[in-house]
Amino acid sequence: MSAISAAGTVTLTGGPTLSRMGYGAMQLAGPGVFGPPKDRRRAVAVLRAAVDAGVTHIDTADFYGPGVVNELIREALHPYPEDLTVVTKVGARRAADGGWIMSRDPEDLKAQVRENLDHLGLDVLDVVNLRLGEVEGPDDSSVAEPFAALAELREQGLIRHLGLSSVSSAQLTEAQAIAPVVTVQNLYNLARRQDDALVDRCAAEGIAFVPFFPLGGFTPLQSDRLTKVAASLGASPQQVALAWLLHRSPTIALIPGTSSPTHLHENLAASDLHLPEDALTELDAIGGEPGGQG
Repeated sequence: MSAISAAGTVTLTGGPTLSRMGYGAMQLAGPGVFGPPKDRRRAVAVLRAAVDAGVTHIDTADFYGPGVVNELIREALHPYPEDLTVVTKVGARRAADGGWIMSRDPEDLKAQVRENLDHLGLDVLDVVNLRLGEVEGPDDSSVAEPFAALAELREQGLIRHLGLSSVSSAQLTEAQAIAPVVTVQNLYNLARRQDDALVDRCAAEGIAFVPFFPLGGFTPLQSDRLTKVAASLGASPQQVALAWLLHRSPTIALIPGTSSPTHLHENLAASDLHLPEDALTELDAIGGEPGGQG
């Protein structure tokens, strides 16, 4: 039995089965998600430790580095285990100074897909998420043109499955008219619950909802309630926050990221954390606190 078996799995519609406790590779790059890691050997070791612990879902993007993280994944794990699903994203590039440039032109999206294939050492990508909106949430733009470009590559056999990132429910509906959507990756955590309805919709439709920044990201979760619950359970606040997400919906899949082997195993241990009803009541109240942070 793997270290994360208690979290279970989620099967993508018409696609692979993922461990609900996955791993996000973003933090393997250098500061600001730019450039190489300070310790390449440790980065490779973290990736291998995640897979050894039973993780079958790794999230990445070629704009992490750029290119750096995908090449680390290739170095650590290629040839990839048969049950491993690597989920990547397109829709952004990096400036020479590390700045983020949104890039959703259809021809450039196709180029980004080919760069992911090259750096990961793959002939076909398991899942590609189209990155839209901003970190804080979706905009009201149409997804039709960029998503159709990825759907074309899916028809050509370069992509198996498609997903969306930082999108609204309306944009999900628009994309589904073009091609099946198996994943939605949006900002969502214990304190930021603006996507409650979308989480429930994804569960109803068998779509994996993958929260990015499950622990708050650049603004780590802070709440007296969270600290109190964690102390009562003998767990860390981070473990409790991850356990709450697993409890929130059966199709939520988590991708907490770290470059530390110790933090990796602490995160994975959240899959085995039981939250009693009184703890859930306390945690559910955090979303209603001023500022969402408590």
